[in-house]
Amino acid sequence: METQTLLTILSDQREEFQAKELEGLCPREEERLLSASSKLAQVVIGVRRCGKSTLCEQFIRHNKIACAYVNFDDERLAFMETEDLNRLLEAIYVLYGDIQAFFFDEIQNIKAWPLFINRLLREQTHIFLTGSNAKLLSNELMTHLTGRHNKVELYPFSFMEYCRMKQVDLESLSTKAKAARKAALHNYLTEGGFPELIDETNKKGYINGLLEAIIKKDIAQRFKIRHIDTLYRMAGYLADNFAQEFTAKTIGNLFEISNHTAENYYSYLKEAFLLVGIPKFSYKAKERIRGEKVYVVDPAFVSERSGTFSLANLGWRLENAVCIELLRRCHPFYSEVFYYKQPGWEVDFLIADQSRVTQLIQVSYDISNPKTKEREIRGLLNAAKIFNCNNLMLLTYENHPDIRQDGNTIVVKDASEWLCKR
Repeated sequence: METQTLLTILSDQREEFQAKELEGLCPREEERLLSASSKLAQVVIGVRRCGKSTLCEQFIRHNKIACAYVNFDDERLAFMETEDLNRLLEAIYVLYGDIQAFFFDEIQNIKAWPLFINRLLREQTHIFLTGSNAKLLSNELMTHLTGRHNKVELYPFSFMEYCRMKQVDLESLSTKAKAARKAALHNYLTEGGFPELIDETNKKGYINGLLEAIIKKDIAQRFKIRHIDTLYRMAGYLADNFAQEFTAKTIGNLFEISNHTAENYYSYLKEAFLLVGIPKFSYKAKERIRGEKVYVVDPAFVSERSGTFSLANLGWRLENAVCIELLRRCHPFYSEVFYYKQPGWEVDFLIADQSRVTQLIQVSYDISNPKTKEREIRGLLNAAKIFNCNNLMLLTYENHPDIRQDGNTIVVKDASEWLCKR
């Protein structure tokens, strides 16, 4: 690719970057995980359209960082080769001068990008990267940028961020304010938190287009999938049946594919951040990699996707929202999220820090039914004995008093209040 052509593309992108109005955008909690002074590459990964670029842009503006910008998710750069990277760098210096910071958006589209970034890091430049493929970034970062990157996971809006954008009062303890937060949670469990969906009227069109981009660009092209329709149908099935355990044999039989192919397709859907897998807790590594529970990265993929047959199960939706929120809160501090299951009972979420169980959490939309309440309590108390953990919590949609039983206290919290507090 000619340097002059690259100059034209970069000039267009710079104008777009500088003209973007960031006023009125929601502050993201993950901005605190980025550093303006670190020599490590600052890497933001997550599902398409969750706000990765905007997060970096907000951080760069807030910290007044003079930064060169390149968006590789540009059709004019689609056929860029490894040998073009040096010409790209030349064009950047012509356009920006002696710049010391770079923001590369969706850089995983370019082959050999880690070697390019590693070279820039050796030259003491400050790097911001975004990408929509977990395996590509994680594996290649560990291989080529060992110890030289800070990885930040970004999801669509949390419930707290959703409330801010909807101007829902997060602080007042009045009956009216609490009711407004409950109403907002009900909507959030259906609408989801993709930033551009907040004011989008054609939500189904948006989600269908987003799903197509994820399947075709982030998965099919990269892994050379021939039977794309099967991948689509499997993605839809798993999205409709979230909060359930994944079994390759069941999926393979259902879609008439081998267990190996079912496992591969499932891993691709996770790598593109469409799905999230929560492992079963065990002190044995072999047991942790079997029987993951599947969650969807955002409920909009359940509610707004064409052809969805998912029932309006608010209990599963609430559990899904809690799952994603736990990942937000735990992963930056190197805590892990699991579930735990034994014959006849289970615990929805088990939080572990260096193999030590620190918290046990159940999620139940409604515990007014005595059998439901007893089931949730039994799971927590059984696990509390096994793991010697007394940090027990039950999240529900309505307010209920704490539960004291067998010498344990189960803290019962209104999910809308827990989700909007850090």
